[in-house]
Amino acid sequence: MRFSVYQVSRRGGRSNNEDRVGYCYTRESVLLGLADGMGGHPRGDVAAQIALQTVSAMFQREAQPALDDPRAFLRRAVQSAHEHIHRYARDQRLEDFPRTTIVLCVLQNGVAQWAHVGDSRLYYLRQGAMVTRTLDHSHAEQRLLQTLPGGAAAQAAMPRVANRNVLYTCLGSPQAPFIEIGVPQNLRTGDILMLCSDGLWSQIDESSIISVLSARALSDAVPELVERALRNRSAESDNVTALAIEWEADTERDTTQGVSTQSLAPGVFASTFQAELRDMPVDDLDDAAIERSIAEINEAIRRAATKK
Repeated sequence: MRFSVYQVSRRGGRSNNEDRVGYCYTRESVLLGLADGMGGHPRGDVAAQIALQTVSAMFQREAQPALDDPRAFLRRAVQSAHEHIHRYARDQRLEDFPRTTIVLCVLQNGVAQWAHVGDSRLYYLRQGAMVTRTLDHSHAEQRLLQTLPGGAAAQAAMPRVANRNVLYTCLGSPQAPFIEIGVPQNLRTGDILMLCSDGLWSQIDESSIISVLSARALSDAVPELVERALRNRSAESDNVTALAIEWEADTERDTTQGVSTQSLAPGVFASTFQAELRDMPVDDLDDAAIERSIAEINEAIRRAATKK
């Protein structure tokens, strides 16, 4: 597999960053993940961290080097993340459950398959146009889908709806989450997928998101979208996080952000997910931090290839 990937997470105007994001891969499978800890409940950053840590650990255990069934894996992984958040709340004797959204995507055997809970989104682009995106699990989006001709496609031209962030499902709530699994898509060279928190998509119209992602390299497009979202809300901005991947990108041309798994040994697993929970919240995951992570991954790949 060959792909280019780039991720940025910024705290914005909030006191801490409750978004978490990352990707991991083996020789034959890639997992992308983003979680947005929910305000109004305790320790949203911990809920987001537990969710991605759980999913990443399951992927590492089961992708040997590929998942047997990506669709089944996604459903089980999201449900397990929900249960681990509940376990944490019980262990800490919290009066309320920490909560988070989540969006995941697996790329394997030339197919993209994803799952989500809440309003963190996945956008799928091909040749400058949007193939599809996830639909938010919010009351506002459901009302629009029920009343607008053209459903989700008509929403780009509509003004933003008040209380758009009121969700009817999430991870960590007392009720079991509604886990939505997307329709699998056969990947083509140059396809772009972006995962993002609502701090990004709520501040930038869909046409601009498509235009920026289609016209620029990911290492320019992702930071530009994040900065636009921050500027649009200024001091009041939410956490803003995005992770984008271009399939079958020319990794020789894009040596900084390009990844090729061809030299990975069967047991090698590379990841930019945080390895453990921390008392201190993670703030800005900036370009330099991500470049260091990718450099470490590439060095691990080089060492693995040398041993062969």
